[in-house]
Amino acid sequence: MSRRALRASLRADVAGGEATLIPDPDLASGWVLLLDGTQQSHVDLADPTNLSFEYMRRIGHVVDLLPPGPLRIVHLGGGAMSLARYASARRPRTDNLVVERDEPLVDLVREHLPWPRHYRIRVRGGDARERLEQLPDASADLVVLDVFADARVPGPLTTVEAFAQVRRVLVASGTAVANIADTGTLTFARRFVAGVAATWPHVVVIAEPAVLRGRRFGNLVVVGGDDHAGIDVADLTRRCAADVWPARVLHGADLVDFVQGMRPFPDAAAPGSPEPPPGVFDF
Repeated sequence: MSRRALRASLRADVAGGEATLIPDPDLASGWVLLLDGTQQSHVDLADPTNLSFEYMRRIGHVVDLLPPGPLRIVHLGGGAMSLARYASARRPRTDNLVVERDEPLVDLVREHLPWPRHYRIRVRGGDARERLEQLPDASADLVVLDVFADARVPGPLTTVEAFAQVRRVLVASGTAVANIADTGTLTFARRFVAGVAATWPHVVVIAEPAVLRGRRFGNLVVVGGDDHAGIDVADLTRRCAADVWPARVLHGADLVDFVQGMRPFPDAAAPGSPEPPPGVFDF
């Protein structure tokens, strides 16, 4: 089979719509996963530590700064398993449990973008919140919330009740990290972070300055823990500032100002993240 044929785009109907695997035009071993035209994941099959999406790089920094050794990670949302691959490559023998509702999408990724057989990546289908509530107490060192449906974070994963479930699943020194998106006055993001701050005493928010100023729609990474699990916030700040897409790290007094006057979302009233502007996540 020719190289051209091997690098052809592939389309398939999955539970969430039409999935498309597109060769990265700038990277021979890279692939982009789209769902109904919206970017979901980027994978470098030759180097799983090469995270192309900026928010994934920021979560990768958190993974790197946790105490040495293998981890037990629960990923709510899987896509092309980019973060599970990254953790497996950076921390050998790490156990990754990935909850991905779209099982046909998982089958597509397994077939066309397989991960190394020695990676400990288990995938379970089902609703992320329901699966979270079924997990055993103190069974994870890190929980990653990265679930988007129709390019929005579902409401049931934004509430204090959901965060209480995450905390229950984490060990005492565990860490929670979430990827969300917002713009303008950042009302959704501030209320989300207020819920995280009501659950854990130590919280940081990572985002590009233009996003924090409400000038454009973009991702914010939120990290919570009882003691930052040994994460050096100064080191995290340096890493994020040195990225290709430099980001600020809010903590301490800046974090208090960010959530000032904001009420966390309860299960009874959680609309989810705002709809992104047209084309913002298109490839």
